[in-house]
Amino acid sequence: MNPSQPTLFVPHGAPTFALNPGAAGAALATKAAMLASPRAIVIVSAHWDTAVPTVGFAEKLETIHDFWGFPEALYAIRYPATGCPEAAREVAAAIAAAGLPVASDARRGLDHGAWVPLRLMFPHAEVPVVPVSVQSRGGPEQAYRLGHALAPLRDKGFLIIGSGSLTHNLRDYQAAWQNGGQTPAYVRQFADWLAGRVASGDVPALLDYRRQAPGGAQAHPSEEHLLPFHVALGAGGDNARATRFHAGIDDYVIAMDAYAFEQGEPQ
Repeated sequence: MNPSQPTLFVPHGAPTFALNPGAAGAALATKAAMLASPRAIVIVSAHWDTAVPTVGFAEKLETIHDFWGFPEALYAIRYPATGCPEAAREVAAAIAAAGLPVASDARRGLDHGAWVPLRLMFPHAEVPVVPVSVQSRGGPEQAYRLGHALAPLRDKGFLIIGSGSLTHNLRDYQAAWQNGGQTPAYVRQFADWLAGRVASGDVPALLDYRRQAPGGAQAHPSEEHLLPFHVALGAGGDNARATRFHAGIDDYVIAMDAYAFEQGEPQ
């Protein structure tokens, strides 16, 4: 019998996070080491965005280098994860059972939003991985519904991970880099606002972050990098116990906060 798993939201940072993991990388590795061995990992990355929820069925998962102009060492990295069509069928069935449309992709590999954190957390690639897409057109409400659809898989031993970034404004990164590296005030203000709403269980506010949060729209000019957080939030289940297990800022504007959502009392 596979033990029930938490759900996680993890940062994947800039692609160079793979080479310089720092404190955030150490936090991800420590968290993974504390988990019971999952039956499979469901990874929802900001970098796979489709019209409807799509499940990857590939048995061998290509390491996708979906970035340009970075150090050559990054392009040499391969994360030898395997897929699991049987597990993928269960993921697709859970999504369909919740009344959501679902599609399959027999060739999809792992983009850097998936393999960068997984390589830090499970460096031996010993756990099969099932990638699932986000739907940026659906916004936070749809992402939360997708998470709720995945929630029953936790009790079957599936570790559900949303991979994104708590703040993600690349234009502001360029401005900060050109102006001496000062972090805009909204980056930490937004991260702390979100932490407060998570602590109080204020799901409506978290879904309405663009209107309610300080700097919400500036933190996310487009929403795809925060939607994996909403997936993880929904997958944690109602009244989940939330823990922010890392907080920090990389590259001036990227909040690297990470969260776990768990049922039951602390052990």
